[in-house]
Amino acid sequence: MRILIAEDNALLAQGLSALLDALGHQVLGTVGDAGSFVTAAVAHRPDVSVVDVRLPPSFTDEGVRAALRAREHVPGLPILVLSQYVEDTYARELLADGAGVGYLLKDRVARVDDFLEALHRVAAGGTALDPDVVRQLFATHGNPLSRLTEREREVLAMMAQGYGNSEIADRLVVTERAVHKHVGNIFGKLDLPPEDSGDRRVLAVLTYLGAPQRPSGRVR
Repeated sequence: MRILIAEDNALLAQGLSALLDALGHQVLGTVGDAGSFVTAAVAHRPDVSVVDVRLPPSFTDEGVRAALRAREHVPGLPILVLSQYVEDTYARELLADGAGVGYLLKDRVARVDDFLEALHRVAAGGTALDPDVVRQLFATHGNPLSRLTEREREVLAMMAQGYGNSEIADRLVVTERAVHKHVGNIFGKLDLPPEDSGDRRVLAVLTYLGAPQRPSGRVR
Protein backbone atom coordinates (compact mmCIF):
# COMPACT_ATOMS: atom_id res chain seq x y z
CA MET A 1 0.00 0.00 0.00
CA ARG A 2 1.01 3.62 -0.55
CA ILE A 3 0.61 5.39 2.80
CA LEU A 4 0.77 9.02 3.92
CA ILE A 5 1.29 9.86 7.61
CA ALA A 6 0.19 13.12 9.28
CA GLU A 7 1.58 13.17 12.81
CA ASP A 8 3.36 16.00 14.65
CA ASN A 9 4.98 13.64 17.18
CA ALA A 10 8.26 12.87 15.41
CA LEU A 11 8.91 9.67 17.38
CA LEU A 12 5.49 8.22 16.61
CA ALA A 13 5.69 9.28 12.97
CA GLN A 14 9.11 7.69 12.56
CA GLY A 15 7.98 4.56 14.36
CA LEU A 16 4.93 4.14 12.14
CA SER A 17 7.00 4.79 9.04
CA ALA A 18 9.63 2.22 10.05
CA LEU A 19 6.97 -0.38 10.89
CA LEU A 20 5.15 0.06 7.58
CA ASP A 21 8.40 0.07 5.60
CA ALA A 22 9.45 -3.16 7.27
CA LEU A 23 6.16 -4.75 6.26
CA GLY A 24 6.72 -3.87 2.62
CA HIS A 25 4.45 -0.84 2.34
CA GLN A 26 5.50 2.41 0.67
CA VAL A 27 5.38 5.42 2.99
CA LEU A 28 4.93 8.41 0.70
CA GLY A 29 6.00 10.80 3.45
CA THR A 30 5.26 12.14 6.90
CA VAL A 31 3.87 15.63 7.50
CA GLY A 32 3.39 17.49 10.77
CA ASP A 33 0.52 19.91 10.16
CA ALA A 34 -2.97 19.97 8.66
CA GLY A 35 -2.23 22.17 5.65
CA SER A 36 0.72 20.05 4.56
CA PHE A 37 -1.40 16.92 4.85
CA VAL A 38 -4.15 18.24 2.57
CA THR A 39 -1.58 19.33 -0.02
CA ALA A 40 0.25 15.99 0.08
CA ALA A 41 -2.95 13.92 0.05
CA VAL A 42 -4.29 15.71 -3.03
CA ALA A 43 -0.93 15.51 -4.80
CA HIS A 44 -0.15 11.85 -4.06
CA ARG A 45 -3.63 10.30 -3.61
CA PRO A 46 -2.38 7.60 -1.22
CA ASP A 47 -4.07 4.23 -0.81
CA VAL A 48 -4.64 5.22 2.82
CA SER A 49 -3.59 8.02 5.17
CA VAL A 50 -2.90 7.84 8.90
CA VAL A 51 -3.84 11.16 10.49
CA ASP A 52 -3.58 12.44 14.08
CA VAL A 53 -6.75 14.21 15.25
CA ARG A 54 -4.80 17.00 16.97
CA LEU A 55 -2.35 18.77 14.69
CA PRO A 56 -0.80 22.27 14.73
CA PRO A 57 -1.63 25.06 15.05
CA SER A 58 -4.61 24.63 17.38
CA PHE A 59 -4.05 21.01 18.50
CA THR A 60 -7.82 20.55 18.74
CA ASP A 61 -9.53 19.08 15.69
CA GLU A 62 -7.15 20.20 12.94
CA GLY A 63 -6.41 16.66 11.82
CA VAL A 64 -9.99 15.53 11.32
CA ARG A 65 -10.90 18.80 9.61
CA ALA A 66 -7.95 18.32 7.28
CA ALA A 67 -9.11 14.76 6.60
CA LEU A 68 -12.55 15.99 5.62
CA ARG A 69 -11.06 18.73 3.41
CA ALA A 70 -8.83 16.21 1.68
CA ARG A 71 -11.86 14.01 0.97
CA GLU A 72 -13.61 16.98 -0.59
CA HIS A 73 -10.78 17.18 -3.13
CA VAL A 74 -10.38 13.41 -3.48
CA PRO A 75 -13.77 11.78 -2.79
CA GLY A 76 -13.48 8.48 -0.97
CA LEU A 77 -9.85 9.06 0.02
CA PRO A 78 -9.25 6.36 2.70
CA ILE A 79 -8.25 7.86 6.05
CA LEU A 80 -7.49 6.25 9.41
CA VAL A 81 -7.56 8.84 12.19
CA LEU A 82 -5.60 8.38 15.41
CA SER A 83 -6.58 10.02 18.69
CA GLN A 84 -5.25 9.97 22.24
CA TYR A 85 -8.74 10.08 23.75
CA VAL A 86 -12.28 9.02 22.86
CA GLU A 87 -13.87 11.97 21.09
CA ASP A 88 -17.09 10.56 19.67
CA THR A 89 -18.07 13.72 17.76
CA TYR A 90 -15.16 13.14 15.41
CA ALA A 91 -16.05 9.48 14.97
CA ARG A 92 -19.63 10.35 13.95
CA GLU A 93 -18.51 13.08 11.56
CA LEU A 94 -15.98 10.84 9.87
CA LEU A 95 -18.35 7.93 9.45
CA ALA A 96 -21.08 10.21 8.15
CA ASP A 97 -18.66 11.35 5.44
CA GLY A 98 -18.73 7.89 3.86
CA ALA A 99 -16.81 4.61 3.66
CA GLY A 100 -13.05 4.25 3.79
CA VAL A 101 -12.65 5.89 7.19
CA GLY A 102 -11.48 4.75 10.60
CA TYR A 103 -11.02 6.03 14.15
CA LEU A 104 -8.41 4.34 16.29
CA LEU A 105 -7.03 5.22 19.71
CA LYS A 106 -3.26 5.61 19.77
CA ASP A 107 -2.96 2.87 22.39
CA ARG A 108 -4.24 0.49 19.71
CA VAL A 109 -1.23 1.27 17.51
CA ALA A 110 0.93 -0.64 19.97
CA ARG A 111 -1.13 -3.71 19.10
CA VAL A 112 0.38 -4.15 15.66
CA ASP A 113 -2.11 -6.74 14.39
CA ASP A 114 -5.11 -4.56 15.36
CA PHE A 115 -3.55 -1.51 13.73
CA LEU A 116 -2.72 -3.32 10.50
CA GLU A 117 -6.15 -4.92 10.31
CA ALA A 118 -7.78 -1.50 10.67
CA LEU A 119 -5.43 0.03 8.10
CA HIS A 120 -6.17 -2.66 5.51
CA ARG A 121 -9.92 -2.46 6.14
CA VAL A 122 -9.98 1.31 5.63
CA ALA A 123 -7.77 1.09 2.52
CA ALA A 124 -10.27 -1.41 1.08
CA GLY A 125 -13.12 1.06 1.56
CA GLY A 126 -14.41 -0.30 4.85
CA THR A 127 -14.77 1.24 8.30
CA ALA A 128 -12.65 0.67 11.40
CA LEU A 129 -13.91 1.97 14.72
CA ASP A 130 -12.02 1.48 17.97
CA PRO A 131 -13.90 -0.76 20.46
CA ASP A 132 -13.39 1.84 23.22
CA VAL A 133 -15.09 4.43 21.02
CA VAL A 134 -17.95 2.00 20.44
CA ARG A 135 -18.41 1.48 24.19
CA GLN A 136 -18.54 5.22 24.83
CA LEU A 137 -21.02 5.75 22.03
CA PHE A 138 -23.28 3.13 23.57
CA ALA A 139 -23.15 5.04 26.85
CA THR A 140 -23.96 8.42 25.28
CA HIS A 141 -26.34 7.62 22.41
CA GLY A 142 -28.92 5.16 23.74
CA ASN A 143 -32.05 6.12 21.76
CA PRO A 144 -33.53 4.64 19.63
CA LEU A 145 -31.18 1.78 20.47
CA SER A 146 -33.20 1.02 23.61
CA ARG A 147 -35.44 -1.12 21.38
CA LEU A 148 -32.60 -3.55 20.71
CA THR A 149 -31.81 -6.65 22.73
CA GLU A 150 -28.39 -7.06 24.32
CA ARG A 151 -27.31 -9.46 21.55
CA GLU A 152 -28.55 -7.08 18.86
CA ARG A 153 -26.52 -4.31 20.49
CA GLU A 154 -23.45 -6.53 20.37
CA VAL A 155 -24.01 -7.22 16.68
CA LEU A 156 -24.55 -3.53 15.91
CA ALA A 157 -21.41 -2.62 17.86
CA MET A 158 -19.40 -4.98 15.66
CA MET A 159 -21.07 -3.59 12.55
CA ALA A 160 -19.88 -0.16 13.69
CA GLN A 161 -16.35 -1.55 13.95
CA GLY A 162 -16.56 -2.61 10.31
CA TYR A 163 -17.06 -6.37 10.68
CA GLY A 164 -19.12 -8.35 8.18
CA ASN A 165 -21.65 -11.03 9.17
CA SER A 166 -19.20 -13.94 8.96
CA GLU A 167 -16.66 -12.11 11.13
CA ILE A 168 -19.35 -11.24 13.67
CA ALA A 169 -20.45 -14.89 13.75
CA ASP A 170 -16.88 -16.01 14.44
CA ARG A 171 -16.43 -13.51 17.28
CA LEU A 172 -19.76 -14.27 18.94
CA VAL A 173 -19.41 -18.02 18.32
CA VAL A 174 -22.80 -18.26 16.61
CA THR A 175 -23.89 -19.20 13.10
CA GLU A 176 -23.85 -16.70 10.28
CA ARG A 177 -27.57 -17.39 9.85
CA ALA A 178 -28.13 -16.23 13.44
CA VAL A 179 -26.20 -13.03 12.77
CA HIS A 180 -28.22 -12.44 9.60
CA LYS A 181 -31.41 -12.73 11.68
CA HIS A 182 -30.09 -10.29 14.28
CA VAL A 183 -29.14 -7.80 11.57
CA GLY A 184 -32.65 -8.07 10.10
CA ASN A 185 -34.14 -7.42 13.54
CA ILE A 186 -31.88 -4.37 13.94
CA PHE A 187 -33.05 -2.96 10.60
CA GLY A 188 -36.68 -3.47 11.59
CA LYS A 189 -36.38 -1.95 15.05
CA LEU A 190 -34.50 1.07 13.66
CA ASP A 191 -37.23 1.60 11.04
CA LEU A 192 -34.97 0.92 8.04
CA PRO A 193 -37.26 -0.72 5.45
CA PRO A 194 -35.87 -2.77 2.50
CA GLU A 195 -37.00 -0.17 -0.03
CA ASP A 196 -34.88 2.54 1.61
CA SER A 197 -32.64 4.09 -1.06
CA GLY A 198 -29.61 4.09 1.26
CA ASP A 199 -27.50 1.16 2.43
CA ARG A 200 -29.34 -0.07 5.51
CA ARG A 201 -26.15 -1.36 7.11
CA VAL A 202 -24.61 2.10 6.91
CA LEU A 203 -27.80 3.77 8.10
CA ALA A 204 -28.00 1.43 11.10
CA VAL A 205 -24.45 2.30 12.09
CA LEU A 206 -25.15 6.01 11.65
CA THR A 207 -28.20 5.70 13.87
CA TYR A 208 -25.97 4.00 16.40
CA LEU A 209 -23.45 6.80 16.20
CA GLY A 210 -26.08 9.52 16.31
CA ALA A 211 -24.90 10.95 12.98
CA PRO A 212 -27.18 13.65 11.53
CA GLN A 213 -26.86 12.74 7.84
CA ARG A 214 -26.87 9.80 5.47
CA PRO A 215 -23.67 8.73 3.74
CA SER A 216 -23.08 8.15 0.06
CA GLY A 217 -20.61 5.29 0.56
CA ARG A 218 -20.91 1.77 1.96
CA VAL A 219 -19.59 0.16 5.10
CA ARG A 220 -18.14 -3.27 4.61
